[in-house]
Amino acid sequence: MANQVPPILRYFTFDHLPDHLKAVSAPFAELANHLVETIQSGPELSVALRKLLESKDAAVRAALDMPAKEN
Repeated sequence: MANQVPPILRYFTFDHLPDHLKAVSAPFAELANHLVETIQSGPELSVALRKLLESKDAAVRAALDMPAKEN
């Protein structure tokens, strides 16, 4: 299904994050894009994306307390 790109997807970008936070954020962005590609636009997709964003934000905040791994 070709949905119009919802504006909320801009909040799933992660290129600006340090590597250890990118690793946490990236799967949420992947899932958000998958949902947009596979689910018909509508109120339930909007709710799903909004809740996924809340979840991503919480996970990234939790990861802020973790030390960054050095390579």
